[in-house]
Amino acid sequence: MYFGRVVGSVWATVKNPAMTGCRMLVVQPLTPELENTGKRLICTDCTGAGAGELVYWVRGKEASFPFLPAEPPVDTTVVGIVDEVHVKRLLPAAVAVVAQVAVPVPEKAPAPVHRKASRKG
Repeated sequence: MYFGRVVGSVWATVKNPAMTGCRMLVVQPLTPELENTGKRLICTDCTGAGAGELVYWVRGKEASFPFLPAEPPVDTTVVGIVDEVHVKRLLPAAVAVVAQVAVPVPEKAPAPVHRKASRKG
């Protein structure tokens, strides 16, 4: 799944008959930090997402699954609307500090040796 923002919609007067009734949206792919990444693309919509909403979308054969039993010829589909995004990432300086800190590894004590008592009998 991919993350994006709906930035528009598409109206097509002529399209494949299997796509009749499918909404098409213009989606801008985003990073988890909400920065644009990649080119805008056209996605069909099965959620009712509107302009400006954060969404997640799928690509490939799975894009037609929300429309089953119909199988429209689509490559990308919006499958969810995102309510909130929480991202916690280390800053590059913090990553460098963490990499430099030496963590002592406790030494393992040797495993006890178990010997069978010899029987004389």
